[in-house]
Amino acid sequence: MADLSVRPAREADAAALAAVQVAAWRDGYAGVLPAETLAALDAQRADFILTWSEATVRPPTYRHRVLVACEGSVVVGGVSVGPAQDADQDPGTDAELFTFTVDPAHRRAGHGSRLLSASVDLLRGAGFGAASIWLDRDDAASRQLFTSAGWADDGSTRRLDLDGDGRVVVDQVRLHTDLSEGPTP
Repeated sequence: MADLSVRPAREADAAALAAVQVAAWRDGYAGVLPAETLAALDAQRADFILTWSEATVRPPTYRHRVLVACEGSVVVGGVSVGPAQDADQDPGTDAELFTFTVDPAHRRAGHGSRLLSASVDLLRGAGFGAASIWLDRDDAASRQLFTSAGWADDGSTRRLDLDGDGRVVVDQVRLHTDLSEGPTP
């Protein structure tokens, strides 16, 4: 059996996290985003690496964290968490999972469940009482992962305009969970 783990991210993980993010976006947005947008992700990889590096070594606050899922020494997934940013939430008590991604080539191996469980443990330990995540409305696999762990749709929706011109929009729903309850499976 492979060595499977979740650990705090290191700066050296930034390139691997960017590669996972690009692979996941290509997989998840195929047929949603224009082919040229997906092809251009390689050109944005340096920006993704910088973003992951900054989130890891210079987070906005001490309550922001990045975790990685590993298969042996290979980073196969990542999550960034911190205080919630939505106006209807209290950043003192409510947390948010900002980015939650697993490499499509490594899905269905429990990495997502391990990342989710470790995130919940981390957020509980940091004193948060609730957590939320925005998911693409049509992402049935991610919704299944979260709802099977006790997360529920809270009725909030948003529309992301990816290019700023209204041509490419992604509809999202927000799921939430109460962190004061028992452990998430």
